[in-house]
Amino acid sequence: MSLIVYGAPLSPFVRKVRLCLLEKDLPYQLEIVTPFGQPDWYREINPLGRIPALRDGELTLADSSVICQYLEDKHPEQAALYGSEPAHSAQIRWLEKYADYELAPLCTFTVFRNRVLKPTMGKSSDEASIAMALNDKLPPHFDYLEQQLGNKEYFVDGQLSMADLALACQLVNMEHGGEQLDANRWPALAAHYARMKARTSLQSVLPGEQRTVAKLCGQA
Repeated sequence: MSLIVYGAPLSPFVRKVRLCLLEKDLPYQLEIVTPFGQPDWYREINPLGRIPALRDGELTLADSSVICQYLEDKHPEQAALYGSEPAHSAQIRWLEKYADYELAPLCTFTVFRNRVLKPTMGKSSDEASIAMALNDKLPPHFDYLEQQLGNKEYFVDGQLSMADLALACQLVNMEHGGEQLDANRWPALAAHYARMKARTSLQSVLPGEQRTVAKLCGQA
């Protein structure tokens, strides 16, 4: 097996790469590397010290979007996750970036980090920051995504893409942090998230993540 993913399962960006590999039916090995206390050799792969990274034989890459685009380019015979024409590819990349840059600071680095990670470091959760994220900052993003999705099953061209996977990855972390989409306010987005969670790819990674979260939160 030549494909090795370096990272930690609860990272939404590591999850995104794993889902890309699973949807494209590409076997891989996950080697645990956390954002903290990384070995020196990992800095040779990614001098920024961020996760994930990928090794494919002699090639190493960092950044989840770069990795997923590489996998798409190298394996065009597998399920296409970046569209089949330029307009669709651009829309997919935009929504992937939107998830990574707009939702991640709130879903992952505010809700998830405060509720799950900080207590493991002996720090208290900043509930005021969480309330601001949930009540003030996230709703405009969810309004936009609800409008973009409309009555479609997937965001772009009626087909599963990295846009769907990237957005779901951030909502998973929000859920790990104990918060859910309001299905009454954002019914299309909530239904989309439920469909994504039911996919075989997500079902293959979620149970292990949920057990880890329960353990970290002292529930198991």
